[in-house]
Amino acid sequence: MKNVDFCTFGVKLGMTQILDNFGNLVPVTIVSQPKPCVITRVTTSLNSQQKLIIQIGCYSDFRANKPTIGYFKKQSVPNLRYLHEFQTYKNNEYQVGKSLDLKELDQQLVQVSAYTIGKGFAGYQKKHKFSRGAMSHGSKSHRRPGSIGAGTTPGRVFPGVKMAGRLGFSRRSIKNLLVLKVDLTNKLFLLKGSVPGKYGNLLLVSLKKTNYFLD
Repeated sequence: MKNVDFCTFGVKLGMTQILDNFGNLVPVTIVSQPKPCVITRVTTSLNSQQKLIIQIGCYSDFRANKPTIGYFKKQSVPNLRYLHEFQTYKNNEYQVGKSLDLKELDQQLVQVSAYTIGKGFAGYQKKHKFSRGAMSHGSKSHRRPGSIGAGTTPGRVFPGVKMAGRLGFSRRSIKNLLVLKVDLTNKLFLLKGSVPGKYGNLLLVSLKKTNYFLD
């Protein structure tokens, strides 16, 4: 659990490009805030009385079990599907049931975490960029991996040897993405550059304490 100033969920809607003040085309990612996206719990940290643990959630969940329904009913918030906790020192801005305000992100540098696009089982060339064998008529090793270790000594395959396997669907974070614009009416904001995942992917956008306003 990391210390941040602000954190919210987002949904990747797609990419486009806009013109900046100098007439340059800037690639941007359009991100929307899912509904509902509210604060579900506010507690005091055990390590510091000035530090709060904030839990946020998004997307209504109609398949929640009874213990989960009871938890949300106790907090007086709707049943939510995704939850996330973070720590902050801003004590007077967080209330249970309050929606997360996107104006905190305007012209800020944020970190975006999400799952990359899953590509299924992939071979050596696609996953690890191995060089293939000769494609001539006499070759018998066109796309084979080659040796994965010696024989009698050590008599085993060392951990970490690059082999074929699942490619993608890994948790990745991109730091220092600039929020160019925020639309409070439609709950949208524009991020400069790209973010992990496909369209419709759920993002976690966090604002760190080391960030600053850009003139």
